Amino acid sequence: MDNGLILWADDEIDLLKPHILFLKQKGYNVVTVSNGRDALDAVDANKFDLVILDENMPGLSGLETLSQIKLTQPEVPVIMITKSEEENIMNQAIGNKIADYLIKPVNPNQILLSIKKNLHSGKLVAQKATLDYQQEFAAISMAINNASSFDDWCEVYKTLVHWELTLASADTNMDELLRLQKIEANSAFTKFVKKNYEKWVTTDSHPLMSHEVMKSKVLPLLDAGQKVFFIVIDNFRLDQWRMVKPMVSEYFTIDEDGLYCSILPTATQYARNAIFSGLMPMHISKMFPDLWVDEDEEEGKNLNESPLVQTLLDRYRRRFTFSYNKINDSAGGEKLLQNFSNLVQYDLNVVVVNFVDMLSHARTESKMIRELAYSDAAYRSLTESWFKHSAISDLLKHIAGSGYRVVLTTDHGTVRVNNPIKVIGDRATNTNLRYKLGKNLSYNPKQVYEIKSPASFGLPSPNVSTTYIFAANRDFFAYPNNYNYYVQYYNDTFQHGGISLEEMIIPIVTMSSKVQ
Repeated sequence: MDNGLILWADDEIDLLKPHILFLKQKGYNVVTVSNGRDALDAVDANKFDLVILDENMPGLSGLETLSQIKLTQPEVPVIMITKSEEENIMNQAIGNKIADYLIKPVNPNQILLSIKKNLHSGKLVAQKATLDYQQEFAAISMAINNASSFDDWCEVYKTLVHWELTLASADTNMDELLRLQKIEANSAFTKFVKKNYEKWVTTDSHPLMSHEVMKSKVLPLLDAGQKVFFIVIDNFRLDQWRMVKPMVSEYFTIDEDGLYCSILPTATQYARNAIFSGLMPMHISKMFPDLWVDEDEEEGKNLNESPLVQTLLDRYRRRFTFSYNKINDSAGGEKLLQNFSNLVQYDLNVVVVNFVDMLSHARTESKMIRELAYSDAAYRSLTESWFKHSAISDLLKHIAGSGYRVVLTTDHGTVRVNNPIKVIGDRATNTNLRYKLGKNLSYNPKQVYEIKSPASFGLPSPNVSTTYIFAANRDFFAYPNNYNYYVQYYNDTFQHGGISLEEMIIPIVTMSSKVQ
């Protein structure tokens, strides 16, 4: 058994023979030296997996030896052992990126634990994650089969996202099994939505939905005298929120109100307009026809969000002042930051962030972006990297020091599609791949969720005979004309507008500043 090659440098190395024998019995090859100079020579001559350094050695000290090792082999983990508990020495060691710091006297098991943490943690975490998921697999399947309410499905989805993140970080071979379980879950969730969606939009018995978000989450804070930033990150899934949450937690105490249900279609034109107006799309089009843009019109579909917010405040007879801000790029974010001192005069600041949606579309259109975001894990990683270096991250830091509360959410999520479904429509049919509406649609009704009476579902009807159809799971709509090219171009891209856990069950959180 060969668990790795270790260098141990200590001027009292002869006294450590029991420790070294113990490590050899555990399968480690240990090379010993008694001073820093010999340690550097050994590092030059061998490829060590880990180095153990005594801090207090004659000649070159442990810290000096550590600095030299990090110059030539920065990737090698170094465990420093010292008799000193001086904070200055500890700070210097940590500054040189040591792997661990142990205070003498140390016993063999302490050394072994530190070695395992630094050499084998990935393997051990993967083994544990694999075993835990295998043990929970049957329970998840049972939860999928037994889910009978939206809250049940929220718990199922949170569990699946937990395992998606856990298995991805642990580098296991369980990814395919989890993917199949997600497909199983989305298939059952689609049946659940088909059975319940009309009741949700026509009765009071329903989960929190897009058009109720501001009334339920924003207005109560304003009524209580709080000032609020309402931040909507377009196309932001639960797994992406989980990736950026640790960064946000540094500045805010987070009250995870949970998840809410995006209306259908899970597309910006419908879901985000519903959020800001507090109305279902059909009611927007009837009450404020000048603020609603039909699918067949060339005008931008989200140019009237600020006046829609005003209609909501007017309807609920609230006199709160507000600003509306949209961030489409880094320049827009910087401009908003420069204007921050003006924002604090408002009771409510609405901020729409479009980057994640732009990333999703860019992945479809750009081969380079598709390579960078080739999987869900890579897509999450890109989101995390963007957030860390984005203006929205800086904005949250500013907000944390301003006394504002933050409600952060999204309008819908997105799903990676790979199963084409043929649909035929006339020239007026919209271009979205996850939902279609028109008066002359031809499709297999068994493959879609169809709505033939849009008014009953809170949806506008551009024509008397308008029908809406929605793709589910990983399906997407493709036209028979030039079918193979169309399928190849859009296969494995991220799309939204239809029915899936990823698109419909989306995060909403309320945050309070930790900054005093």
